[in-house]
Amino acid sequence: MLENEPVDLLSRSILIVPAIDLRGGRCVRLLQGDPAREKSYDSDPVARAKSFVRAGATRLHVVDLDGALGSGENLSALRAICAATGVPVQTGGGVRRPADIEARIAAGASEVIIGTLLVEDPPGSRMLIERYRERLIAGIDARGDRVATRGWQQQSHVSRDALVRDVASWGVERIIYTEIVRDGMGSGYDLGALTHVAKLAPVRISASGGARSIDDLLALREGTPATVDHAIVGRALYEGTIDLEEAITAVEG
Repeated sequence: MLENEPVDLLSRSILIVPAIDLRGGRCVRLLQGDPAREKSYDSDPVARAKSFVRAGATRLHVVDLDGALGSGENLSALRAICAATGVPVQTGGGVRRPADIEARIAAGASEVIIGTLLVEDPPGSRMLIERYRERLIAGIDARGDRVATRGWQQQSHVSRDALVRDVASWGVERIIYTEIVRDGMGSGYDLGALTHVAKLAPVRISASGGARSIDDLLALREGTPATVDHAIVGRALYEGTIDLEEAITAVEG
């Protein structure tokens, strides 16, 4: 496509990926990743996952917050979600060793997200990406142009832009990008940051953090490059400001 050639937005779709964040076996959301700002929604994450699939979701995003924060794990809940829904499940949170990847895959996950590992062990991460290839997704969570790690509790000195370019050169095919200040706030996706990240390397981008309405999803579709092709949505689905069936009709084509 030529640089100035118009894009037919009606032909472009964005896959909506409902998020299930697990803490103590429950579905919760943390505002901007702050463990002290938790809101609990469901005590039965399997029922919630099945309701998303009934509404039309073809993929789920499951995060183990206990794993990310170093306070435990929710592997049994992940296993139950994978078994009950039959759709691909991508999962992250606390994946710090090869054994963690194997455990998530054994639980039924189709893809595993690594984030902290990318910063703390670049050589090891590169080897894992070469080994698992399309089954690994890079999770890059940033405050501005700096990457956060360890469940967003530690701010690193690693450049977001440099890390995007690095993981692409290692063979990552998809990045989940989260602008932390937007996460759980319902203020819309950071279209500028997503556009910037998408232009850094030839990888697919999943947008995460900020959706409150279908208008936010339409703005994502219309205001970012075509490589931004997945939208992870959490709090808006739980609080009913986005109806999943309506959203799928509106933005998935």
